[in-house]
Amino acid sequence: RQGQREERIYRAAALDPVMFEQTLAELVSLRDELDWDEREGVLRAERQRRIGELVLTREPLARLDEEGRSGALLGLVRRKGLELLPWTPELRQWQSRIALLRQLDLADGGTSQWPDVSDAALLDRMDDWLLPYLGKVSRLAHFAQLDMKTMLATLLPWPLPQRLDELAPTSVRVPSGSQIRLDYSESPPVLAVRLQELFGLAQTPRIAGGRLTVKLHLLSPARRPVQVTQDLASFWQNTYAEVRKDLKGRYPKHYWPDDPLIAEPTARAKPRGS
Repeated sequence: RQGQREERIYRAAALDPVMFEQTLAELVSLRDELDWDEREGVLRAERQRRIGELVLTREPLARLDEEGRSGALLGLVRRKGLELLPWTPELRQWQSRIALLRQLDLADGGTSQWPDVSDAALLDRMDDWLLPYLGKVSRLAHFAQLDMKTMLATLLPWPLPQRLDELAPTSVRVPSGSQIRLDYSESPPVLAVRLQELFGLAQTPRIAGGRLTVKLHLLSPARRPVQVTQDLASFWQNTYAEVRKDLKGRYPKHYWPDDPLIAEPTARAKPRGS
């Protein structure tokens, strides 16, 4: 009633449920439901007797319909997002490496051989790469046991995996001999390396067939950034002398040559034999 904060039933009569099997049977429909029990994290299948959205009775189904089961599994991933799956940092890097090469191709105005592996595209294509591996998933915890690397690999036909390692390598070998990992979570990707390991290198490393220079995070011996640049040649010419003065004061036992382009690179405090 207008002005009241709550609805109230003033008159009611008891209703015998048996009537839904006799007099009111035509109002009742059967529906097989397959969905997740979010509280217990298990897939449940049941046959429901309903009047509209009102469930009268529930009865467990012994056998799961495969199509319905698949739909329930994929529906859960859509609701919860791809983070439900066991991603690793390496797989997220793999995703970013492919995205970078695809972006470079499309920016040149052409098409790309690299597939769209963004989260949105993966959700759209779950029937292709995820569904074939869901046969044994019946509990929420089973998602953590899926082999994501194998599943995602199906999206990259040969010889693209080999081309990926060539064009978007996971690491770069620097003059000191160290193999330094690239971080593709940023664009352009970041190469964080101690300054002394780049002595003798005139130009910034490039990837993607020479189309892209990496972003250098030049680090102190304590692995703290002292400079961020994509132009190593300019750094050596215009900034190194000032940075050298500061580093020499903070790390006097380390090797800080006057001319970094002819100096011996090192991953130690000083080159061997110094």
